[in-house]
Amino acid sequence: MSDRVMYFRRLVFGCLVLISFVALAALMAFTLSPGGFGIMDILLWSSFVVTLPWTIIGFWNAVIGLSVMRFSRDPAQNVCPIDAGNFGAPLQTRTAILSCIRNEDVEQLEKNLSAILFDLFKSGEAPAFTLYVLSDSSDDVIAAHERLMCERLSKTWGSHVPVTYRRRNSNTGFKAGNIADFCERWGDQHDFALVLDADSFMTADAILALVRRMETNPKLGILQSLAVGLPTASAFARVFQFGMRLGMRSYTIGSAWWQGDCGPYWGHNAVLRLAPFKKYCKLPDLPGTGPLSGCILSHDQVEAVLMRRAGYEVRVLPQEGGSYEENPPHILEFIRRDLRWCQGNLQYRRLLTMPGLKPISRLQLGLAMLMFMGSPAWLCFMICAATIGYTVNGYAPFRADTGQLLFFTILTMVFAPKIATVIDILFRPALRRSFGGGMRLVLSTASEIIYSAILAPMMAIAHSLFMAGLALGKTIGWGAQARGVARLPLSLAARKLWPQTLFGVAGTLWITTQPLAIVWPALPIAIGPLLAIPLAVLLSSKTAGNIAFGSTLWRIPEETDTPQELLMLDLPVFARRKTPEPNTQADSQSVPVEAA
Repeated sequence: MSDRVMYFRRLVFGCLVLISFVALAALMAFTLSPGGFGIMDILLWSSFVVTLPWTIIGFWNAVIGLSVMRFSRDPAQNVCPIDAGNFGAPLQTRTAILSCIRNEDVEQLEKNLSAILFDLFKSGEAPAFTLYVLSDSSDDVIAAHERLMCERLSKTWGSHVPVTYRRRNSNTGFKAGNIADFCERWGDQHDFALVLDADSFMTADAILALVRRMETNPKLGILQSLAVGLPTASAFARVFQFGMRLGMRSYTIGSAWWQGDCGPYWGHNAVLRLAPFKKYCKLPDLPGTGPLSGCILSHDQVEAVLMRRAGYEVRVLPQEGGSYEENPPHILEFIRRDLRWCQGNLQYRRLLTMPGLKPISRLQLGLAMLMFMGSPAWLCFMICAATIGYTVNGYAPFRADTGQLLFFTILTMVFAPKIATVIDILFRPALRRSFGGGMRLVLSTASEIIYSAILAPMMAIAHSLFMAGLALGKTIGWGAQARGVARLPLSLAARKLWPQTLFGVAGTLWITTQPLAIVWPALPIAIGPLLAIPLAVLLSSKTAGNIAFGSTLWRIPEETDTPQELLMLDLPVFARRKTPEPNTQADSQSVPVEAA
């Protein structure tokens, strides 16, 4: 795609965002105009405009994404116009599969890796790959199990896909440091690297689709697949990832339309071109002291902008199928993951002036920061609105007519990516059936939107408190992630979520002092945090997971027509189904298992 076309697309998108921003900011000012502008009005308006960029960008991504999905024969090729390669020709390159782990469930990891290797074996392209299990585990017992796992994998698959195990004594540089260590040891032996997290799974077809495109397009530095959630036995994750599945499709297609060769990298389920990655994508250590200095936690987007600075393209292939990840099974793990991203994204402040970055790259870094800065802004907005509504005497603090217009406009824009995808699915009979039919899809979407409205204030409070802690030197570690479904202890939920509960109590008390006809939109904002503790415990339980699965709501296509590759993972949600045994016919040949 020519530079002129991309310039035009970005100009159009920028104008749409700017016009929307000015219009909504002006409408909010007009809504606040009765009684003049005091300090609280100015603070409320300022908080509102901080939250606008992500809302507006998401809306226009959804509109563009829906247009591409409805009017393009091949939406993914439309926004990622690169040569797909010759699918009949054997691979001519060497690709390293990097499984980056730290204190993970070794049993499930072995199932994931075995299924990937088996599928590559069936494809006939296994000799083009090498598996590296890159461990940063701090637990010696877990590390011993990892070593035994790799020995079993090597015994089964070593004659087709060599298996190497390496454990670092410390996780210096976190995941980016783990991959950097691989690059120094073995990077020159391979053309590409497929980066996987411990919870990642990709089919051979999905892997080969990425690798063939990398082979055919020598200026392509990073190619990111569209990873979707695996079928889950967790009630919390089931509803959440259904919403993500809907939102990501239109959003990613829309964003790829204008981002083009300055696309995102999400740190896993993606292929890297190793020579330029090793040469140009080394992360800087941020100077100073405190939690925003030192090693960069959110390494992925920084590596993407460095690859783009070096003249290589970074693209996302926005098509579903064959690329999966596992979502957090309960709200506490979800919050912990978000806080790690929060700290990492806020480190980008020192990278915004890095010389040589593309304008789109700087914008992406700024938006990544703004994604979390919007949380305290939203919280401030709600507190200011409540304060103004509680303290005024003798006049209406807001214009009711424009206030309602603003509320429904913002609400529509926030959920536009999900609505856009639902519209597209309803027009596609086969896809509609895979989601359980039109009625089930609509009911699932409506309930998920309510669920999201309840969850959002809990997350905003968590982000805001954490960012306040960062200013005081608080940081977050990089420990093992929770994967399995198990009911949270009530005491743990209470210890972690009491600020949300306190906010919910205050919000509920405020609502009781106001006319219900005016404040009903704020009910989810108060009720969600008020019920944070019991909801966290309830949605983490296996019973809730069984009920959610049995309801057939929030169904994803992999549940309607489950690929055989997923059945091999022996996921708990498929416990009642028989898992096929792989007929590998692989030779028993081991390779050296290396230690750091």
